[in-house]
Amino acid sequence: MPKMKTHRGAAKRFKKSGTGKIQRNHAFHSHILTKKSPGRKAELARETQVSKANEKTVKRMLPYL
Repeated sequence: MPKMKTHRGAAKRFKKSGTGKIQRNHAFHSHILTKKSPGRKAELARETQVSKANEKTVKRMLPYL
């Protein structure tokens, strides 16, 4: 049986936490930051957990994560 290929785009966007949960970065933190409050920008800078609905899809794209 051949090896499964990792989706390289997904590999650059997701990582696994210490407890095994899949982490992702927030969107809307790259530009047009002047109108966003400092608290909002700080929250967007942090990583968050991938939603339950998308977790299965991400795990399929990253078989060796």
